[in-house]
Amino acid sequence: MVKKRKEARIAEILQAAVEEFSENGFAGAKIEAIAARAGVAKGTVYIYYNTKEEVFEAIVRDRISPVFKLISGIVKLWPGSQAMLVKQIISRFYSEIVENEERRMILKTLISESARFEDLAKFYFQEILVPARKMFKSIIKKGIKKGEFRDTPIVNEPIIIVGPALMAAVWKMTFESAEKLNTKRWLEAHLDLVIHGLQNTDNS
Repeated sequence: MVKKRKEARIAEILQAAVEEFSENGFAGAKIEAIAARAGVAKGTVYIYYNTKEEVFEAIVRDRISPVFKLISGIVKLWPGSQAMLVKQIISRFYSEIVENEERRMILKTLISESARFEDLAKFYFQEILVPARKMFKSIIKKGIKKGEFRDTPIVNEPIIIVGPALMAAVWKMTFESAEKLNTKRWLEAHLDLVIHGLQNTDNS
């Protein structure tokens, strides 16, 4: 019972932190404001987290890391072609990140605040980008070995595969009021670009 209450309290704090960071950015967010949003005393937040950085790291682990664990599980058990796997991963990235307002906020915080708070960017890099890059590199190498993909420079910079998805997220954070993004059409264009960029035309 105590454990469940602790988990619920942490969830409340993290949700309050998401809202605080979303409205005020990382620099403007305050622990006391997070506590007020969560309906707890400031000291209660400090029971679990020593700094704002620790709160943000906890948000990443709670909101972003599970997405990549889910994708890693798909990769591990995937029975089909590597091209279809790439399509599945990118499509999942759109549904879980691009279309998710809270997760877009985390990206926005990193983009807008990383110059002033380098530790945030370094943490996200190690927690998310390093394993994602390793995963994509493995998929591409396997696709090359199976003859599905050509021996492309993309294998050396595999994270470029999700570049258009990140642009879609930036668009929704920045330009949505000027022109609403057609996410379905954008995803179709993204998949067409990536698959044709990887495809071994000698075997098509």
